[in-house]
Amino acid sequence: MEQLSHNDIENEQKQFPITIVCDAIRTPENIGMCFRISESFGVQKIYFHENSPSIENRIVKKTARNTVNQIQHTSYANFNNLVNRLKAEGNTIIGIEITDKSINIEDFNFKNYEKIVLILGSERNGIEDINLMDYTVSIPMYGRNSSMNVIHSLAIMLYEVTRQFSLISR
Repeated sequence: MEQLSHNDIENEQKQFPITIVCDAIRTPENIGMCFRISESFGVQKIYFHENSPSIENRIVKKTARNTVNQIQHTSYANFNNLVNRLKAEGNTIIGIEITDKSINIEDFNFKNYEKIVLILGSERNGIEDINLMDYTVSIPMYGRNSSMNVIHSLAIMLYEVTRQFSLISR
């Protein structure tokens, strides 16, 4: 067995009908990692709140590792207006959040929806207005803690969404 380097690997490059909305994410590392993980999973676009750390932030740049230049992104000022506009454009709005109505990620059929927007809540307060969501999806956890880092949740969610979408194209 031989470990491969980045130069040895050619990924099948795909883009999926997935948009990410970061609801007031404040940590520069999380912004940078959002770029990195979203690019890895073929996300179309990312929206960041205007008060989130800028892509010019040195920690964002370091953590994103040049993926800032590889994925479409923009900022927004009003969460409710953005979500309502994305809904009007035919997107299904899915909050990655634990609620009394959350559907387990293993039971959610993402491939039933043409265009998906995944909403990431802020590190401190979660999703600003949970009632704007069409669905909330949660990730089963087996430890004492009831939550995990927002980007880890995004990575797990993107894995499952793209896995299901890839099954359609086979």
